[in-house]
Amino acid sequence: MGKAVLRTKLCEMLDIEYPIMSAGMGPNTLTEEVGAPVDLVVAVSEAGGCGVLGASGYSLAELRDAIHEIRDKTSKPFGVDILLPKNVADLGATEGVSEVPLSQILATMPQPYQDYVAKLKSGLDLPDVDAMVKTDTTTMRPKEAVEICIDEKIPLFCAGLGNPDFMVEEAHANGIKVLAITGNSKNAKRMAAGGIDMLVAQGHEAGGHTGRVGTMALIPACIDAAFPVPVIAAGGIADGRGVAGALAMGCIGVWVGTRFLATNEGGASDIIKQNIVDATDEGTCVSTMFTGKTLRAIRSKFHESWEESGLTALPFPMQIIVSSSLFGSFVEANASEYIGGFAGQASGIIHEIKPAGEVLQDMVDGAVEILTKKLPGSVTASA
Repeated sequence: MGKAVLRTKLCEMLDIEYPIMSAGMGPNTLTEEVGAPVDLVVAVSEAGGCGVLGASGYSLAELRDAIHEIRDKTSKPFGVDILLPKNVADLGATEGVSEVPLSQILATMPQPYQDYVAKLKSGLDLPDVDAMVKTDTTTMRPKEAVEICIDEKIPLFCAGLGNPDFMVEEAHANGIKVLAITGNSKNAKRMAAGGIDMLVAQGHEAGGHTGRVGTMALIPACIDAAFPVPVIAAGGIADGRGVAGALAMGCIGVWVGTRFLATNEGGASDIIKQNIVDATDEGTCVSTMFTGKTLRAIRSKFHESWEESGLTALPFPMQIIVSSSLFGSFVEANASEYIGGFAGQASGIIHEIKPAGEVLQDMVDGAVEILTKKLPGSVTASA
């Protein structure tokens, strides 16, 4: 039996074999844990897709080092995902200081938030974990991160949050393709007008930061709004059925997060990976608890305690300080019932952890089987 062939316009645009991309998942907290680290990027790209580095938690120096490491391990195309928030809160760092103790920043928060953290820690007898918060991350200094990506002439720049229109011209001048992500058709039209090369339409089902419109309703609306910029589907896609469905709706490929997070190379902890495997299709929820922006994760007792507190989320990224003040302690205490982790509704059809290359090949084989055999054999149509 010959090797499966699955090619679309995305393959031509990025010089890849299959129209499957791993989402640029950033860190779950302000710890070192990153959803899409170098090893995952390399594994997906080597398997014929396009691996995307989740660089939102990296310092500027670490970003450049990671790009060099990817190139040392593969000659295949890859992407780098950077968050481009409109406004970034001041973490109180002094000039020349690249790290600030987490406890120092928490002490500047409104008293009710400090009380919430202290009460939960005391009630669960959690250990104190005082991580260092980087103040020179790509998210805190996005314009400088963009310049590093341009200087390194990466194959693909991905704006995981915000509009990259300000850097498109310079990126193109350096041979870099630009991708943006949206959760509604209004932003799809605006981003397409900025000159991007491709657009990810990410549905409400997706893990991590997500919008309010479901994938099935979002995709056709974005295809119409962004035309002629091609659209890539995201949200609820974890196997060949999702790939085939996205292509049938007119997308040129898929952007997959949760399924690649739950792989050997995925950067999540073993607890979070197991939570994805154990979750049902109703096992996630959307909350502003983690970052201050709407974000889907596995529902846990952490969510319950936050809802019971009656507090409203602080602006991004200050809410991350509150959640990180507790999350590190949950991990240290192995309080698994409080550790949900970012994940989408597709968790309900993910049943095992295995190598990312196998996941990608399964998606390709499944999509090809549907498009070439199952669909023609089960549908009769005529014009």
